[in-house]
Amino acid sequence: MAASLAVVIPALDEAERLPLLLADLAAASPGLIAELLVVDGGSGDGSPRLARLGGARLLRGSPGRGLQLGCGIAASTSPWLLLLHADARLPPGWDRAVAAAIAMPPPAAAAFWCFDLAVAGSGLNLRLLELAVACRTRLRRLPYGDQGLLVSRHLLRACGGVAPLPLMEDLDLVLRLRRLAPLRRLGLPLRVDGRRWRRHGVLACAWRNARLRRAWRRGASPEALARLYYGQPPQGEYQKAQRRFWGSSSQP
Repeated sequence: MAASLAVVIPALDEAERLPLLLADLAAASPGLIAELLVVDGGSGDGSPRLARLGGARLLRGSPGRGLQLGCGIAASTSPWLLLLHADARLPPGWDRAVAAAIAMPPPAAAAFWCFDLAVAGSGLNLRLLELAVACRTRLRRLPYGDQGLLVSRHLLRACGGVAPLPLMEDLDLVLRLRRLAPLRRLGLPLRVDGRRWRRHGVLACAWRNARLRRAWRRGASPEALARLYYGQPPQGEYQKAQRRFWGSSSQP
């Protein structure tokens, strides 16, 4: 099998989860992965050392998935890219599914691909969340970054690449990709860590994320929305972002 795939993983303080993903990648069919890049955004928990121990090429960049993905993509040369979150776990057979997608002849080769979403943890709410994401992916052709994205470098360049956004970089990218190419599912679940969903509750997280997307579509600064999302101190356009987030000029 000719080496044709670059895997790019943005990471920030993922020492507990990143090694598991790197182990999944290390088990790939020989020759599939030509480049494995972890772009660290300033971790303080040993993630960079673990990335090197896991066989990845370590790059350092400013925090923010859009910036980190752009850094890794620019440093790679392979014709296909697999973009993954650092807390993901790949299912058995993922490498065969990816290799089959890459090897498909035109016009299927012009597509971009995603995994199905699986959230680690038990509970009906998480299963309903997975079902809702599956419906969104199939009906609206709208996967998010936590489902992984497999895309050719040619198509990525044609759509303008990954924007250097600290939040909504995945939605922005997919909206541009689907104007140029069909979305296809790899047909396997990519399991992600469900700590945020479990900590805050599925409904609360879904509602908050929907508000953030609406505020972004209304023109709120991605930087300010990222501060809302991550609970960081306000700066600059924060108040305007809050008004767009809540849908009015008043605070909650």
